[in-house]
Amino acid sequence: MRSPLLVLHICAGTLGMLSGFVAVFLRKGSRQHGLAGNVFVIAMLCLSSTGVFLAIMKSQPGNILGGTLTFYLVATAWMTARRRDAKPGIFDRGALLVVLGLAAVEVTCGLEAAMSPTGLTYDYPPGPYFFLGSVAVLATAGDVRMLVRGGISGKQRIARHLWRMCFALFIAAASIFMARQRLFPDLMRKTGALLFLSFLPLMLMIFWLVRVRFANAYKRMSIPTNSAAYSRRASTSSSRRGWVWLRQRLS
Repeated sequence: MRSPLLVLHICAGTLGMLSGFVAVFLRKGSRQHGLAGNVFVIAMLCLSSTGVFLAIMKSQPGNILGGTLTFYLVATAWMTARRRDAKPGIFDRGALLVVLGLAAVEVTCGLEAAMSPTGLTYDYPPGPYFFLGSVAVLATAGDVRMLVRGGISGKQRIARHLWRMCFALFIAAASIFMARQRLFPDLMRKTGALLFLSFLPLMLMIFWLVRVRFANAYKRMSIPTNSAAYSRRASTSSSRRGWVWLRQRLS
């Protein structure tokens, strides 16, 4: 049973990485972006679910937590983009319970690792637990805020979709390029290419979040200039028509 799941896990991870990077670089809202995004969602859900199942079979609680968090991020990001109305439903309330439990377990494991004589809990130091725990806490705060407000729309909706998708891509990239560097040529390890590929999703996430945040401000700044230019062109065109009409009358 483990072998077919492992093959599916590897294939889903490869497809998820390729489609994820393609979707990030495509124009948002385009048909190609939507197609690549759907492939990414399906691949990442398969990757995370098979990863959790394999981790259960191998008794690896740390990987169970990481896979569950990845599944949650992709599912909630996809639902944010797919939902036509902004009102939250039972799915969002269930997702909140899941991420709240993840945050509590991650922080607890981090504290246990920090106080452990070996500095480890389930073969992991406190750093990864606190890092993913802080992400789970941030996601929990976002879910609570959305439920309290009765929905989410506009720039907040786009930002919610972006950061969750990009962070899920970062988890997958780090699991491949940073955690399994032995699978790649020495040149990629020595030049730092693997670290760059691991953190590229986070850099792209920051870029797109900044662009979403300030895109409307840029458009507002450009409107007066465009309006003034249009007014000058319209005034010039009107003056030219007036001179033509006057010459025709005088002749």
